[in-house]
Amino acid sequence: MPWRRLTNVALDMAKYRRIFLEEAADHLAEISRALLDLEKEMGNVEAIDTLFRMAHSIKSMAASLGYAPVSELSHRLEDRMEGVREAGRVRDPQELSLLFRGLETLEAMVRTVADDRELAPADEGLLAELRATPERAAAAPDPVAADSPEAVGGEPKKVRS
Repeated sequence: MPWRRLTNVALDMAKYRRIFLEEAADHLAEISRALLDLEKEMGNVEAIDTLFRMAHSIKSMAASLGYAPVSELSHRLEDRMEGVREAGRVRDPQELSLLFRGLETLEAMVRTVADDRELAPADEGLLAELRATPERAAAAPDPVAADSPEAVGGEPKKVRS
C-alpha cells in the first residue's frame, strides 16, 4: 500500500527533524562557548577545533535533511575555520565578529526550522565574506612574530647567562 510508505516517510522525517533540532541546539551552544573562548584567546586551538567540528556536524545533518541554506552557511563556516586552523589563530577582532554573525544567522535558521517555516536562502553578503577570507586568515602573520627582531631584519638580542 503506497500510502503507508508515504506515512512512514513523513513520520521518519518528523523524527529526524526533532533529532536535528536537538543536536543543532547542542552544536550551536558549543560554537557559542568556543567563540567566547576565542574572544579571550584568539589562538585557543581547542576552541578552533570545536568550531570546525560543530560547523561540520551541522552542515552534514542539514544536508541530509534537505535544509540547504543551513548546510550552505555551515559549510562556509567550516571552510573559514579550516583557514583559521591552518593559521593557528583567529586573525583579528573583525574575523571573530564575522564568526559571531555566522553563529547568529545559523541560530535564526534553526529557529526557522523549529517553527516549521520555509528557510530563506542564506545571506549572500555573509557567505561572500566567509568565502573571501579563509586564505587571508591562513596567510596572516602572527602579530607577535611580525614585531620580532627577525621580522624587521634585525638580530635577536643575545642574553648572557
